Amino acid sequence: MPKMKTNSGSKKRFTLTGSGKIKRRHAYHSHILTKKTKKQKRNLDHFAIVDSVDVKRIKELLVK
Repeated sequence: MPKMKTNSGSKKRFTLTGSGKIKRRHAYHSHILTKKTKKQKRNLDHFAIVDSVDVKRIKELLVK
């Protein structure tokens, strides 16, 4: 049986923390930034933790 491959897109978008949670970036922070407030851009700059309902699906994509 062949090896399971990691999904390339997921590999670039998600990282595992030391405690096993999945870290992600916020959307809407790549372009059209002139009409967004400083506060909005600052809050989008932080990392977020993936919601519990999505964890199983994303971990399957990150299988090595």
